[in-house]
Amino acid sequence: MPSITSKKNLSFLVHILGWLMLCIVLILLSPLSWRMGENELPTAFWYKQVFLVAVLVSIFYTNASIGVPKILLKGKNYIYLLLVIAGAVVFYFTIIYFEQLIKYPMRMHEFFNPDKPFVPGRRWLPGDVFQLLLYTVSIGLSTSLALVQKWQKDETVRQELEKQRINTELSYLKAQINPHFFFNTLNNIYSLTNLDIKKAQEALLKLSRMMRYVLYENQKESTLLSKEVDFIRDYIELMKMRLTDKVTLNISMDEPKNNHTIAPMMILPFLENCFKHGISSQHPSKIDIKMEIMGDTLFFETRNQIFPINQDSPEAKESGIGLVNTQRRLSLLYPNKHRLKFGKVEDKDEYYVNLTINLE
Repeated sequence: MPSITSKKNLSFLVHILGWLMLCIVLILLSPLSWRMGENELPTAFWYKQVFLVAVLVSIFYTNASIGVPKILLKGKNYIYLLLVIAGAVVFYFTIIYFEQLIKYPMRMHEFFNPDKPFVPGRRWLPGDVFQLLLYTVSIGLSTSLALVQKWQKDETVRQELEKQRINTELSYLKAQINPHFFFNTLNNIYSLTNLDIKKAQEALLKLSRMMRYVLYENQKESTLLSKEVDFIRDYIELMKMRLTDKVTLNISMDEPKNNHTIAPMMILPFLENCFKHGISSQHPSKIDIKMEIMGDTLFFETRNQIFPINQDSPEAKESGIGLVNTQRRLSLLYPNKHRLKFGKVEDKDEYYVNLTINLE
């Protein structure tokens, strides 16, 4: 609201300054350029100038508020052109009528040519051309102003609609991420109950803490990076409980020192893929997880081996929902501020992810 008010005040000030400059040009600069000696201009001259400014102001705002929005922008171009031409004729004869009313031609002739007789009906052609030029400038400026205001209004509406669309899409993506995350985690705990009941209980405690993060922090647009890192560590610890000695974890994660923020649960899908595809109950496997924070930039890397999963399992049917959603969230929340590369390592059954985010 203060921003809108300040813009309106600025627009009002620009209008005032613009008309003030016009008044200075018409009322002061023109007379000062004439050689008048000690004589003063007749009163009719000042009446004419004030009346001319008033008419130009009326034409300017009438065209800007009615002519352009209700005729030109409605596609009635020829009607608008005819009205502009008709307005020029009305403007011209209105000025002539007013001049005759205040006896402007006679007073100005007596002032500049006191020794010559006044001939009624004779007009000064350059003066008429100048007045019509003022009319044209007034129409041109008011039309430009109205078109710019229309463009700004349309742009504001477009940005608001785009913002609403992005918020709606992000809400939809979050709604997909939460069930996806809990589905995988609960599956892991279910598997753990067949191996170690005590570990399964510990896992449930960790999951409850993570649920609080998801329920509260995930509803916000951003969260502290330190909270996101704690959440990641809890998730990794939860995954460790179901790993065998055949799995080697290499984890290196910097401690966030500044009050950086990040979109919640942005990194989780990459970790899920590591533990979903990178471990095997029969073969040795290794998962590398690295996160560095340099200034305002976050660097996150993972590398894991690729093991086939059961095509009948729920994980196989998900078809990478979490990763696809994360890519979309990154493009919406960090446009031109992130770089994501992932894929299979050449000549190796390994998969890598390199993510860089500018948190500034």
